[in-house]
Amino acid sequence: MWRNLKESILNLIFPKFCFCCQREGSYLCQDCQAMLEISGFHQNFQADCLKDLYFAANYQSSLIKNLIQKFKYEPFVKELAKTLSVLIITHFKLLDNKPDFSEFILVPVPLSKKKLRWRGFNQAEEIGKELSKFFRIPLIANCLIKTRETLPQVELSDEERKENIKNVFFCEKPELIQRKKILLLDDVYTTGSTMIECAGVLKRARAKEIIGISVARG
Repeated sequence: MWRNLKESILNLIFPKFCFCCQREGSYLCQDCQAMLEISGFHQNFQADCLKDLYFAANYQSSLIKNLIQKFKYEPFVKELAKTLSVLIITHFKLLDNKPDFSEFILVPVPLSKKKLRWRGFNQAEEIGKELSKFFRIPLIANCLIKTRETLPQVELSDEERKENIKNVFFCEKPELIQRKKILLLDDVYTTGSTMIECAGVLKRARAKEIIGISVARG
């Protein structure tokens, strides 16, 4: 009750506006969300230690790209985690053959300590909190860490991306993921170098199976 009251007061003081049409009420109104092409089908995917990949939309969509950038870059609209997680949830609800993730755990792709201080939150972890409620599975956010700062992936070629994140992830608490099935979560899957690198680290820490989930694929 107090949480709902607090949210209502904040909405009065700091009203939300749709990033697409500027209608007051939410960051993505129902009409604009309906215009998004949320994928209702799944094509099997495999890359190295990543057994499969699910994503809700195409990153080339200008609205999808705008929402993710507003989420990740200053002034950081942290509440967009709920909006973006709804897109992923909608994708799974649209699938004819819905996967059973009841035996999985969620693991977000980590940020470096410097990037976490700058942003104040890990965007993958925030989306993971919402997906954890939907799938009713645990979110384990403290086992996979990023050991050092890297160059922004968006500025690099495919090969440079692979080298940029090589050996920068570490499984600090392997006992949390040993023999576990894992949903590895990130906001965007482009070349896949970051997610594949993380999947390799988790696999070497004896994770049983790793499936990727992202809001969008580039």
